Amino acid sequence: MKNNGKLWLIGGTGDSAKIAKVIAENFFPYLVTVTTLQAIHLYKDDPNVSISIGKLSIKDIQNFCRKEKVKGIIDASHPFAENISRYAINIAQSYAIPYMRYERPSLPLDSQVIYLDSFKTLITKEYLAKKRVLLTVGCKVLPMFNPCHQQSLLFARILPRLSSLKIALAAGFREENIIGVRPPINLELEKAICKQWKIDMVVTKASGKQGGEDIKKRLSKALGISLIIIQRPNINYPKSTQQISDIIGFCYECLKQ
Repeated sequence: MKNNGKLWLIGGTGDSAKIAKVIAENFFPYLVTVTTLQAIHLYKDDPNVSISIGKLSIKDIQNFCRKEKVKGIIDASHPFAENISRYAINIAQSYAIPYMRYERPSLPLDSQVIYLDSFKTLITKEYLAKKRVLLTVGCKVLPMFNPCHQQSLLFARILPRLSSLKIALAAGFREENIIGVRPPINLELEKAICKQWKIDMVVTKASGKQGGEDIKKRLSKALGISLIIIQRPNINYPKSTQQISDIIGFCYECLKQ
């Protein structure tokens, strides 16, 4: 196998950490990109891996792929990290770089859950009106909920970071309606939070078991509260898998050229 290039692992998730471990065990040359400094700890098992931090634009990715001689792209980003996936697909197709998406398994649909295609639908159709709503959707989309504070009592659960808190406050959430806690969050803590805030509706994302989606379903049934799940973005991945074992074959194919 020729070793004159590297694999690019789009990381920042628990899934990507598992993939990185397998790649390292097979001695494939690779590097990882993440968006936050905190994500570095995911790759502590491989002290030799090169990690780049920060959000990437199309131009950044072009330069990155050229500089690092990227031979293959493994996209293990979060299911809702839509922009980086679309950018990577665009570059892969433009520069004929093989691309593989690792898609974490989805959970079966539940007849008692309300599934919506987007946050825009959630807000414009007034599902939240006159509800005490717990949002477990990440901080990036919180600004979309700014107009909803007049008709609903909204609570936001965010990561315990100053940057996340600033976004929540700027989006109109009061200090007493914000809780910073790092996942994973077990069912008992979920119950305690909802009882404390008298929550009657929870909104979350279809992030799979790794994102606590199954816990939210159990929470909804246990407390008899409504659950809305925002479905994953509709992205046409050129090639995808739910099996980490498939990644190994992909790596061999990329690097043998």
